[in-house]
Amino acid sequence: MHNFRELKVWQNARSLTKDVYSLSTKFPQEERFGLTAQIRGCAVSVVSNIAEGSGRGTNKDFSHFLNMSLGSSCELETQLIVAHDLGFISVNELNDFTDKIQEIRKMLVGLQKKLLA
Repeated sequence: MHNFRELKVWQNARSLTKDVYSLSTKFPQEERFGLTAQIRGCAVSVVSNIAEGSGRGTNKDFSHFLNMSLGSSCELETQLIVAHDLGFISVNELNDFTDKIQEIRKMLVGLQKKLLA
C-alpha cells in the first residue's frame, strides 16, 4: 500500500480540484446542475482515484485506478474546452488549466511505469 498523501501527483491533483471549484463559481447559475457539477465531479474523480488506487493490494490494481484518473483528466479537459466555447472561461484560463492537467497526466503515466516495472 502507498501513502497517497505523499504522492506529488495526488498533491497536484488536489490543488487542481481546488482551482476547478474556484473557477467554476463564476459559471452561470443555471449551469449549477450541468457543466459546473460535471467539471467539479471530474476534478474530484482525478484525485480520488489516485487515493483509492493507492490503497489497493497490488501495483496492478493501483495502475488500474491511475488509468481511471487519466480518463477523468481527459474528460475534465474536454469540459473546460466546452466552458471556453460557451464563454464561461477565457482562453488564458483554459490554457492554464490545460497545462496543469497535462502535467498531472505525465505524472500519472510516470507513476504507472514505475509501478509496473
